[in-house]
Amino acid sequence: MHFSTYISDLLYRYECVIIPGFGAFLAHRISAYHDSKTQTFFPPQKRISFNAQLKENDGLLANYAASAENLSYTEALRSLQEFAYELEQKLIKNETVVLEKIGMLSQNEAGKVIFEPATTTNYLTEAFGLSSYVSKPIMREVLNEKVETLEEKAPIHISAGRRNNWMKYAAVGLLAIGLSGSLGFFYFKDIADHNFAEKQKAETAVENTIQQATFTIDNPLPAVTLNAFRPKGNYHIVAGAFRVPENAETRVEQLREAGYKARSIGENKYGLHQVVYGSYTDRLEAIKELRQIRNNDNPNAWMLVQELK
Repeated sequence: MHFSTYISDLLYRYECVIIPGFGAFLAHRISAYHDSKTQTFFPPQKRISFNAQLKENDGLLANYAASAENLSYTEALRSLQEFAYELEQKLIKNETVVLEKIGMLSQNEAGKVIFEPATTTNYLTEAFGLSSYVSKPIMREVLNEKVETLEEKAPIHISAGRRNNWMKYAAVGLLAIGLSGSLGFFYFKDIADHNFAEKQKAETAVENTIQQATFTIDNPLPAVTLNAFRPKGNYHIVAGAFRVPENAETRVEQLREAGYKARSIGENKYGLHQVVYGSYTDRLEAIKELRQIRNNDNPNAWMLVQELK
C-alpha cells in the first residue's frame, strides 16, 4: 500500500495523522516569514513535525487506506501495522526512511527518532499557489560609499583664471537680470497708464450720453387722487360685534347706506369683530349721538372709549 501518499493526503485536512505503534505526524500552522540569511520570503504554511509518543490508533489512517484500497478496516489495519514494523526495523538498522512529500526519518545514537520535514509541499490549502522567493539585497549604501570615494580621490580645483571668468559671467548675468527687470517695470507701467486713460474716456462718454438723453411721454396718464378717510377720536359708538368677518362687513355696508360713517375697528380681546357707527373726538358729542341712535335705530348700542392704533 502507498501509505506515504495516504498520510500526505490526510495532512491537508487534519492536524494529526497517526501510524499505529510507530508515531504521529503533526501539522502546525505558521505565518509567513523571512529568512535573513538566504534573503528568502516564505508564504504561510503548515510545518510538519513528528512525535514518537503518539502511537495509539485513532482509526483515521486505517479507514482512509481501507476506502482507497477497497478493503475492510481489519485488512487495512493489518497492512498498516506491517508498514509501521518495517519503518521501525529500518531505523534500528540506522537506515534513513524517506517518506515522499513528508520528510526523512532517522535515529541518532541515543535511539531518538529525528525527523527532517520536506520543504517542497505546503499543506496549507489557504496558501495554494504561493511559493517562496529570494529578494536581492539593495546596494544603495555601497553606491554612496563609491561616490564618496570618488570625491575624495578626485577633488575639484578652480584655477585663478577660471575664477575670474566665472566672476565675469556672473556680473554679466546680474546686469542682464537688472535690465530685464527695469524694462519689464516700465512696460507694465505704460500698459497700466494706457488702461486708466481709456477707462476715463469711456466713463466720460457714458456721462455725456446720460446727460444728453431725454425722455418724452406722448400720452401721460391722468393723475389719480385718493381721498382716504381716517376717522379720528377715541369715543366710538359700537353697533355690534361679530364672530364671522363677513357678517361684520355686511353690517358696515348697511350702516353706511343708512348715512352713518360706519367702519370695522378690528377684533376685541374675545376675538369678535367690532363695528361702530362712528368715532368722535368730543365726548359730549359722542353721548348725544349715542342717545339718538338708541332712540331711533339700536337700543343696544354703547360707547367704547379707546385709542385706536
